[in-house]
Amino acid sequence: MKAKIITISVILLIAIVFLTLSMFVVDQTQQAVVLRFGQIVNTYSTPGIHFRTPFVDNVVKFEKRILLYDIEPEKIITLDKKTLIVDTYALWKIVDAKKFIETMKTIGLAESRIDDIVYSNIRNVFAKHSFDEIISDKRESFLKEVTTLSRADLENFGIEIVDVRVKHADLPSENVSAVYERMKAERYSIAAQIRAEGQKEAQKIRAEADKNVTVILAQAQSQAEKIRGDGEASATRIYALAYKTNPEFFELWRSLSAYDTILNNGTVIFGKDLEIFKYIFEVK
Repeated sequence: MKAKIITISVILLIAIVFLTLSMFVVDQTQQAVVLRFGQIVNTYSTPGIHFRTPFVDNVVKFEKRILLYDIEPEKIITLDKKTLIVDTYALWKIVDAKKFIETMKTIGLAESRIDDIVYSNIRNVFAKHSFDEIISDKRESFLKEVTTLSRADLENFGIEIVDVRVKHADLPSENVSAVYERMKAERYSIAAQIRAEGQKEAQKIRAEADKNVTVILAQAQSQAEKIRGDGEASATRIYALAYKTNPEFFELWRSLSAYDTILNNGTVIFGKDLEIFKYIFEVK
């Protein structure tokens, strides 16, 4: 009886061990492939407890979630022959565990393949566009094109490329100074152009102002000449009227006015024979 109990216990223990070795758990974030002597026996993408043949089958588990692969920065040449160092990363996931294990075997090999394909597509797409386009908002559409091409290239490996992104795109250190100088020269050129346009506009305004001044002065001069002419005409009429009224007094007044002008001019030579001084020598 005792031997029977021991035998049953041993059998139960072996059964438990065998059952334990036969069971494996797939988490909701995982998918599993069962291999028998290197050949795929089954794949499991649903979470739960599954079974295998112990000591014969090997279970390989992969993530179902999106994985991130940080690609090493690489140099690319743009359409306008500029060199850029592009630092990218790819978001990817395993969508077909059977294809993946048949082609890639391991995550490391898959990342190496992603590195090659994504960099190749980035190099080819960016090479079609200029430096200014790549660093502008247009880069978003270029990356979508890279994602689409990479997804198609990796589809047969059971891999889906979810997205390709650029962390940053830098110029090589030896080119930075040259680009800064070019940018500075462009800004100086723009400033000089604006300054020249301002000077041209200022000259135009000054010329227009000088023209207006000349016109105004000419009009004022014309008006002054007209007023002066009218005044002289009025004075002539007044003189004529005064002369007609009392010619002798008018002649005396004119002579006295002339004396004032002559005496104020300096040295004066008098003579009785000079008609203009007749009033002086007639004074008793």
